[in-house]
Amino acid sequence: MTATTRLSRRLGAAAIAAASGGAFFLYQPTLSANDSGPGSQLAALRQKITDPNALVPARAVQESALIGASAANPLDVLVIGGGATGCGVALDAVTRGLRVGLVEREDFSSGTSSRSTKLIHGGVRYLEKAVFNLDYGQLKLVFHALEERKQIIENAPHLCHALPCMTPCFDWFEVVYYWMGLKMYDLVAGPRLLHLSRYYSAQESSELFPTLARKGKDRNLKGTVVYYDGQMNDSRLNVGLACTAALAGAAVLNHAEVISFLKDEVGERIIGARIRNNLSGKEFDSYAKVIVNAAGPFCDSLRKMANKDVRPMICPSSGVHVVLPDYYSPEGMGLIVPKTKDGRVIFMLPWLGRTIAGTTDSNTPITLLPEPHEDEIQFILDAISDYLNVKVRRKDVLSAWSGIRPLAMDPSAKNTESISRDHVVCEDFPGLVTITGGKWTTYRSMAEDAVNAAIKSGKLSPTSNCLTHNLRLIGGDRWDPASFTVIAQQYVRMKKTHGGKVVPGAMDTTAAKHLTHAYGALAERVAAIAQNENLGKRLAHGYPFLEAEVAYCARNEYCESAVDFIARRSRLAFLDTDAAGRALPRIIEILATEHEWDKSRQKLEFQKGTEFLGTFKAAKNAQFHDGKHI
Repeated sequence: MTATTRLSRRLGAAAIAAASGGAFFLYQPTLSANDSGPGSQLAALRQKITDPNALVPARAVQESALIGASAANPLDVLVIGGGATGCGVALDAVTRGLRVGLVEREDFSSGTSSRSTKLIHGGVRYLEKAVFNLDYGQLKLVFHALEERKQIIENAPHLCHALPCMTPCFDWFEVVYYWMGLKMYDLVAGPRLLHLSRYYSAQESSELFPTLARKGKDRNLKGTVVYYDGQMNDSRLNVGLACTAALAGAAVLNHAEVISFLKDEVGERIIGARIRNNLSGKEFDSYAKVIVNAAGPFCDSLRKMANKDVRPMICPSSGVHVVLPDYYSPEGMGLIVPKTKDGRVIFMLPWLGRTIAGTTDSNTPITLLPEPHEDEIQFILDAISDYLNVKVRRKDVLSAWSGIRPLAMDPSAKNTESISRDHVVCEDFPGLVTITGGKWTTYRSMAEDAVNAAIKSGKLSPTSNCLTHNLRLIGGDRWDPASFTVIAQQYVRMKKTHGGKVVPGAMDTTAAKHLTHAYGALAERVAAIAQNENLGKRLAHGYPFLEAEVAYCARNEYCESAVDFIARRSRLAFLDTDAAGRALPRIIEILATEHEWDKSRQKLEFQKGTEFLGTFKAAKNAQFHDGKHI
């Protein structure tokens, strides 16, 4: 281990805060078992996860495992919440040799975790605060974020990559300020650096980012400073976490809601939960030595289920994003403005063949399906128009969505100044450990801290320390950037025409690249379905998603509804609401075959899918053909 890595680990090792009463802690990352080298248990886990013939257990098997967790033979850990943190907790706990279950009311990544900025932040903004405020705590956050960013990219290389981000400078002071700051960032990153930052002249910047404005109101572009951050396909990464945990032995079940807690005879400790399968309506009890509450914005409702008098710890904040056509930004370069006229951060990034722009930060009520307000969408469009030489039009918005950030607050604090951008772990009722706050980048270390707290609470006996530091997720092993060539050369897309005739189609580069990035080393399984089962047709013109993916996800990724597919297994709803609506009937048709749905269930799925897409505020009067604006 390098000296820099050792330093960052030492910086992050200490707990920051403790409050009286409910055993309340604010954690920082702890030392991983991988520091002493991978052991036989890690090697066995890797073999299990990367076995090309491995299949995740069927949904019925997972439900039976949860039902089988009785008072006499309980799970070690039952996780509530299937977002990044909850699935990360399940994976961490099961790879330590614990008996683990996970339930999620909706679908894996159905909340905050699928509605992120898609960036894997290295903590560059924390560095500015650390330097100007001489804040040692902020510096620890930088080391922490850099280490975790590196691990996410290494553990899921098919779903994550480095992305250069350009910051425009309109006076020479800004050039010097940002250049010096990012060079310091390079230095702090050390071996965790993705690529060196650098300065580009105004002319060079225009060549790299053709839509960047060189002249504006009383200002001229002096140049840009480019640094690198990570980018991901967030919900597919989240689903990958759930499936990896399932392969490792965890009983994970989506569309399963906790409706009450089970307590011991004297009511002093939670020992399980009453769970309702939201697909069948069936209810059952599942017992566990410790419950981990990882419900994100909804964690307070679970805490109140345990104790109605508990003080809230969530301060919800809304983040709105819009998706625009690809011509707004070049394929391999993002634009980030650290401070707009009103002090907010604005960005514009290429993502899955389109452009994603955001974001706002405002108070919001907690709801299952948050919707962006028109003024928030217009704010983003107005903000990016100040930096572009193209007309930014509302009718170009292909999709717009809102996500709720669960900012954490000390429930014993007297004011909101204690709101934390870091994560919080607490046990304010015996047997119920809550993990909340934090961010996508640090999900792995958040999970590690939550499992450590669960082990302490339940006096559990894991067979090893944390093993997730260097554990590749399903599909990540044996993947490399050239994997798509195998798909393109060895497979064809057999598809049925409207007349029922089966015709071959080329597995073109776009489709092959999409499959290998979405499914990693498992892409050949999807390609085989497209070829052998005549499911090679595209679901929507202008997008690479294939019919075969619907069947594959139903069989191998717990895709139980049409919304599961358009929102989380593929990203069609987030990329183009209108295209998702057009694809909905065919998606339902394929899922009906896979899950044996009757006509009433198919009708219900169409209704739910249409309602869901109604919360994505695309331009109603925009017309698109083959993904292009006309």
